[in-house]
Amino acid sequence: MLILRRKKNESLLIGENIRITIIECASDGVRLAIDAPKQISILREELSEAEQTNKLALTPDKNSVFMLQNLFHHKNADDQQQP
Repeated sequence: MLILRRKKNESLLIGENIRITIIECASDGVRLAIDAPKQISILREELSEAEQTNKLALTPDKNSVFMLQNLFHHKNADDQQQP
């Protein structure tokens, strides 16, 4: 990890085409301006983490799927046994 100190209106370059400029420094945070090509995704880390959590929540657990299959199998077997 690289740690840099920058002041208001100072910038840093990442590669040849990404510029990050410090816009404002305050006690509650720093405002940044990021100039990058449109094809580069820029996302706050907490939003990325929330997206991953949501994706995991949509993916069924193998045990849950197995239990659901067994439930339907037993229900179908019970339905076939009733006259």
